[in-house]
Amino acid sequence: MRHYYSVEAIRAAEAPLLAALPDGVLMRRAAFGLTTVLAGELRARTGAVSGRRVCAVIGSGDNGGDALWAATLLRRRGVAADAVLLNPERTHPQALAAFRRCGGRLVDAVAPDTDLVIDGVVGISGRGPLRPAAAAVFAAAADIPVVAVDIPSGVDAHTGAVNGPAVQAAVTVTFGGLKPVHALADCGRVELVDIGLDLPDTDLLGFDASDAAERWPVPQRSDDKYTQGVTGVLAGSAAYPGAAILCAGAAVAATSGMVRYAGSAAAEVVAHWPEVVVADSAAAAGRVQAWVVGPGLGTGEHAAAALWFALGSDLPVIVDADALTLLAAHPDLVTERTAATVLTPHAGEFARLAGEPPGADRVGATRALADRFGATVLLKGHVTVIAAAGGPVYLNPAGGSWAATAGSGDVLSGMIGALLAAGLGPAEAAATAALVHAEAALRAAADPGPVPAPTSASRILAHIRPAVAAVRATGAAADPR
Repeated sequence: MRHYYSVEAIRAAEAPLLAALPDGVLMRRAAFGLTTVLAGELRARTGAVSGRRVCAVIGSGDNGGDALWAATLLRRRGVAADAVLLNPERTHPQALAAFRRCGGRLVDAVAPDTDLVIDGVVGISGRGPLRPAAAAVFAAAADIPVVAVDIPSGVDAHTGAVNGPAVQAAVTVTFGGLKPVHALADCGRVELVDIGLDLPDTDLLGFDASDAAERWPVPQRSDDKYTQGVTGVLAGSAAYPGAAILCAGAAVAATSGMVRYAGSAAAEVVAHWPEVVVADSAAAAGRVQAWVVGPGLGTGEHAAAALWFALGSDLPVIVDADALTLLAAHPDLVTERTAATVLTPHAGEFARLAGEPPGADRVGATRALADRFGATVLLKGHVTVIAAAGGPVYLNPAGGSWAATAGSGDVLSGMIGALLAAGLGPAEAAATAALVHAEAALRAAADPGPVPAPTSASRILAHIRPAVAAVRATGAAADPR
């Protein structure tokens, strides 16, 4: 499990160490870890450390000090080290003195033969985009890879928002603990350096493969099709039968013991998935352990009846797509429920539910909507944000935009529904499905198979089982228990 800490939590954990340690020791711990990553990056990119060139772009404060100390340590290893001082009068004095003593060179711009640029402009306390002088330095060196110190400068440490010029980092080296920005923004590869912080518990988390593997249902010797979970699907319409096919198919692929479909696309669903049991209405569908309602359902009377039926039950329900539009006008259908409910809006649907878009602070907005509805909310995007009412928030970076395709959300809904039917709690079902869904999308994109296109939702669905196998293998390797 990945743990993310607020800037305030990191600062509070640093305070006792700063008070207890001799002056400069904590900074040099950070600089030593940064230097190790820089040396490894030089070696990986150029085959050597000695004889290469780095340039540190230095702002004021400790972040610039970390970068200068790292450049100094590299200089002692035979690296040509330059530094651009953006605020010379506010540069960390001890680090600058050491840099000069070891032969570091002060320059006005990054030399064309530089192998790595070190972004030491602003740290986790910085706000807003790069100032014009800093932006010009990085723009002129745009073809040279950047290693950012703590965060890429110009990116908001709390929200990951970028509102102007910002550093595009190949690698970000952070200290003590991960911050939300490392999941919410493009920070390149993130390397965490332990500097000895005693951090508190946090409710901002991220699943990794071992977490998903631990939770993904595996049939036991005594299981049958009923005990593995029966997923009910209320989706599709004459206009959008494909949504029902994708949603039901995803539930089948996600190892649901049985899938029951009720709706007007029954013939199309059975044609694609003969193992699905179909009915004309939800009331006639039979016993299920969870309902998926909404994909391609429309917003007419039939759709409203399906939503009312599902939310009127005492079963876990995932509400998606058209059903979210209906729910926006009748929020009491969820706020008065005691059973688990998962809402899976994209930004537009979120705005209808909340009365305003999620804005830059997607974590705060998702948490607020979850608390308001008393439900688990999964906000879709390049980073999926999953908030449980009164509980933790899970961040799932997709690693790409391959899942941003029509019908992909229908697949995700079917997966979540299957996991709910198997007995997972709502937040864990959503987080587990989101991770495997992202892995399936990446695998589909890498598969040069025939049509449909690799980025289609049908191809993502076809890669659910391989993605589950890959997650299990990765999780087993990470946790040999």
